Amino acid sequence: MSYNTSAVGSGSRNTTRTFEFGRTHVVRPKGKHQTTIVWLHGLGDKGSSWSQILETLPLPNIKWICPTAPTRPVAIFGGFPCTAWFDMGDISEDAPDDLEGLDASATHVANLLSTEPADIKLGVGGFSMGAATALYSATCHILGQYGNGNLYPVNLSAVVGLSGWLPCSRTLRSQIERSEEAARRAASLPILLCHGSGDDVVAHKHGEKSAQALSSAGFRNLTFRSYNGLGHYTIPEEMDEVCNWLTSRLGLDGSWS
Repeated sequence: MSYNTSAVGSGSRNTTRTFEFGRTHVVRPKGKHQTTIVWLHGLGDKGSSWSQILETLPLPNIKWICPTAPTRPVAIFGGFPCTAWFDMGDISEDAPDDLEGLDASATHVANLLSTEPADIKLGVGGFSMGAATALYSATCHILGQYGNGNLYPVNLSAVVGLSGWLPCSRTLRSQIERSEEAARRAASLPILLCHGSGDDVVAHKHGEKSAQALSSAGFRNLTFRSYNGLGHYTIPEEMDEVCNWLTSRLGLDGSWS
């Protein structure tokens, strides 16, 4: 699937980038379908890696959709191309955000969710860069629009981010404060953030600062979990936390029919 986006350049010239997303892997619910979650992999990975993990979780009521990011040049690798949801340099509050790439990936996520039945709860989650994209999708849902101003079309019921960070954190609070509806949505959206204290790729402080930025912007239903010594990977204890949290927040009953 491709996504076209255009941006106005200097003068009257337009520049257009096309993002070719890779293969999408789907894990069907083993029981009664109650929730669909799009799960986003990390930088340089692919959807199949996480679909194999998610398939083993004791969550029979969830359908998992695991897309693969476009292959693109990435600044942090000196322009070397790899699968990435958006372009990025250093992870810091002062680093520029690739709004075009973020919007394209958030749109892809929303498109995947928009065809689900009306009675199914929808969520998004991810690891590392995938977690950052999931959190960006959450802010689009809260504000009712993407960064480019286009309307955000789906209603999210849960967001999970493992070993990630919050893009566009500098302006989030002021944007939410301008809208009563955005403030109401922010206060009620359940978000789970998990981060290892030994993460040497996305430092624990970035996860902590992201949680603080969300809290200060009015996200009251936020849970932040730290894992002592955990590096930039996941462990069964962390996935157990995800399972228990999703079951509680989404009201999953474990039914098989």
